[in-house]
Amino acid sequence: MASPCRSRPTGPRAAGLRIAGSRSRFGPMLRSWEAAPRSSKGRPKVAPPMLRSAPRMFRSMWEVCVRTGLATVLAISALPVAADPGREPGHGVRVVVSTPRDGALVRNRTDMAPLAGFAQAGERPTHFDVMLVIDVSGSTAYPSGIDVDGDGQVGEQSSSLLRGLLPTKNTDPGDSILAAEIAAGQALLQGLDPARVQVGVVSFSGEADPATGRRRSPSQVDAILEAPLSSDFARVGDALNAVLLRGPNGGTNMEAGVKLALRELAGLSGARSRPRGGAKKVILFLTDGKPSLPFGLVSKEDPEDIEAAVDAARLAKTAGITLNVFGLGPRAIDYPIAATKMASVTGGLYTPVRRPGDIVSLLTGVSFANVEDVVAVNLTLGEMAGPDDVLLQPDGSFHAFVPVRPGRNRIRVSALASDGSRGSVEFEIDFKHLDLTDMELQAELERVRRRNRELQLVMERKHQQEFRKQEQQRALTIEVEESERKPRNEESQP
Repeated sequence: MASPCRSRPTGPRAAGLRIAGSRSRFGPMLRSWEAAPRSSKGRPKVAPPMLRSAPRMFRSMWEVCVRTGLATVLAISALPVAADPGREPGHGVRVVVSTPRDGALVRNRTDMAPLAGFAQAGERPTHFDVMLVIDVSGSTAYPSGIDVDGDGQVGEQSSSLLRGLLPTKNTDPGDSILAAEIAAGQALLQGLDPARVQVGVVSFSGEADPATGRRRSPSQVDAILEAPLSSDFARVGDALNAVLLRGPNGGTNMEAGVKLALRELAGLSGARSRPRGGAKKVILFLTDGKPSLPFGLVSKEDPEDIEAAVDAARLAKTAGITLNVFGLGPRAIDYPIAATKMASVTGGLYTPVRRPGDIVSLLTGVSFANVEDVVAVNLTLGEMAGPDDVLLQPDGSFHAFVPVRPGRNRIRVSALASDGSRGSVEFEIDFKHLDLTDMELQAELERVRRRNRELQLVMERKHQQEFRKQEQQRALTIEVEESERKPRNEESQP
């Protein structure tokens, strides 16, 4: 029996941390809307996709088709120019497809066509100034839990069995938490559009006096500007590598890291960066601990350290800066006070990363463009790109694969904003098959395997968030029950 499946790539060809439909309750609704046939006025003739009424066997076969096949390298004969961008009447999301252009010829070995472009939510700026703030304190020397340097060995902490020898912090320094932070920053740069995004780098720690356990000097510098805001991502990448070469050291002065990033993003006195007027300003703050400086002993978190870090975040909010914090390590799931408040006071997000090495993939899951989902549908076939076929970047840029057939295909790309508004653009392409060499196929297989691993990390993160929510609800229920039980016990006493 001939296979009912179209020739489609396996796994998340373009999957990453932003999976279409996985971040928002609006995702399934948007996909159903986009798959429905349209009337001349743009309204769906029927609400659900055509498969909803199909027998279960055919729906199951369709699900198999979505998840099977082989991704391939793509060849586009057209020059990369933008399709006409558009907003749906009454909505505030602008969608721009930069490649392929309207009427272009697309070649591929499988029946999938690549798309690339960006989505802009409402009247929000399409340009972003982003400061990556990295914790380089001594504790970032510990293992991240993954093979960051790709040498086949995962670093681990080991205790010495010989008397008089100190335990080893990390058997492979290339797999340290700091190495994972740097790798995450490099991965973030690869997904951003330098035409619309500037990135800078700040590192922070804090030197302590071994004799007193306190800050060595009130005037010491605990944060360093590694790279001012720039669209030259190669130079920013070099700055990240320099941080790794210098290595971990000292305590954790979160206040210093936030204030230095604030100075650069706001263009205050002494800043080396040139922030752009109208650009959205964002801090991505990575840390594996709690603030231990500038007050008190470096070995513990003092209330003054927490307040100093939160006050710095409040200043950032005054300057219109959003601060997103990533807490690394097992203690991150306890939602430490300083890290969570720093994010909340600026309207940002706190993301706990239990295994520090997972930050390499998870950092790109943050959104500073307020775009929730991007959906691509082939109107000619009545088929849409699967959730694993769309990669949405933090700045609203997207890459997708949409099912096609030989000949003319009409494509619609739609985007959904955080506030529920949406927009779309339509264009046509011509499709022809293309054969690939064995070497090209092998390279694509490896890319698919890598994307599958990233998808597994995303699912693990969702499970962690659900577990945390359940535990918080359970604790609240117990607290309420105990408060109700106490008055009854007091009344029963003589």
